[in-house]
Amino acid sequence: MRIFKLNKKYEIACEFVNKSDGFGHRATLFCNGQEIGSSTARYYNRTWEAFEFETVLLNCINDNFEGKEKEKFRGIIKAIKY
Repeated sequence: MRIFKLNKKYEIACEFVNKSDGFGHRATLFCNGQEIGSSTARYYNRTWEAFEFETVLLNCINDNFEGKEKEKFRGIIKAIKY
């Protein structure tokens, strides 16, 4: 499991999920420690993300935020260099 802090209030916990027909990633969004949203991605072969969990992180932000806050958090994720 890996935790990505967006600010003092929000963080996203990401985990790898093994499936019989492939694998996946799950991202869970927390606000002050309370779960408020999630996103999943399923893969059947090798992925070409810039870094592990990129797709579920961006999907989680897109699904749960709007406007300037959404763009700010997307910028934080896009700036990650792994």
